Amino acid sequence: MSHPYDPPPASAGLRWSGWTDRGPFRPNNEDAFLGVCFDAREVQHLGKFGQAPSCDMDFAFAVSDGMGGAKAGEHASRITTEKITHLLPRSFGQSAAGLATGFTEVLEELFDQIHRALALLGGSYQECAGMEATLSLCWFTPGWLYFGHVGDSRIYYLPARQNAIKQVSHDDTHVGWLLRQGQINEREARSHPRRNVLQKALGGANQFVDPQVGAVAYETGDLFLLCTDGLVEGLYDQHLAELMRAPASDGPARRLVEASLANGARDNVTALVIEVV
Repeated sequence: MSHPYDPPPASAGLRWSGWTDRGPFRPNNEDAFLGVCFDAREVQHLGKFGQAPSCDMDFAFAVSDGMGGAKAGEHASRITTEKITHLLPRSFGQSAAGLATGFTEVLEELFDQIHRALALLGGSYQECAGMEATLSLCWFTPGWLYFGHVGDSRIYYLPARQNAIKQVSHDDTHVGWLLRQGQINEREARSHPRRNVLQKALGGANQFVDPQVGAVAYETGDLFLLCTDGLVEGLYDQHLAELMRAPASDGPARRLVEASLANGARDNVTALVIEVV
């Protein structure tokens, strides 16, 4: 059996690695990540490392950062990722038929149902009061990545033919808006006192959720990174790109997490890297 980071076969597919760490100061890990492949009949959970052809099944990868008192945040992120396994496979028939239109409605409905589930639990049980979660989700179909996002976890895109990494998700914070408008730079955003104040999340007291959704056409050699905000606490964007492309026997996700912690990250830290091979 070949190692998942041996040279890939000629057939098109995906190669992935995921890693999470509680960090040096948190008593528990409120981050969660998920990898699944699915069709209209079944869902298969993926391991932390792996490679598979992408012609017969769709793939979904997600990261979530939970928030709330006691262990409510930990429950929130795990409920969020687990709901994906029940909700997303219903849409497989659309992608199998080549219907690119409609992915917006599918993802908006998925985010709405997760939001309602978290809000219901938060309002019904004292130990779940105030639970909220971010969610960054990538859904791979042949040739196209569809994504949905709420919160300040992130989705990055590193094209095979370019050296510049691009953040395709928008941080749902005022600081994120300032950065996108060019009013502050990346260094100023990282040290801003309100950088972690969310304007939007799943669950909690939010009545409605309006996720960011979009699509990216991918090709062989492209890399995608999903991460919680703890990862970028210790790494700048250019560092992310360098670490994603550097060879590693155990995959880039663990290397990213360990580098972030070594550079002073204090929060839970999670990375999920997917490469088109």
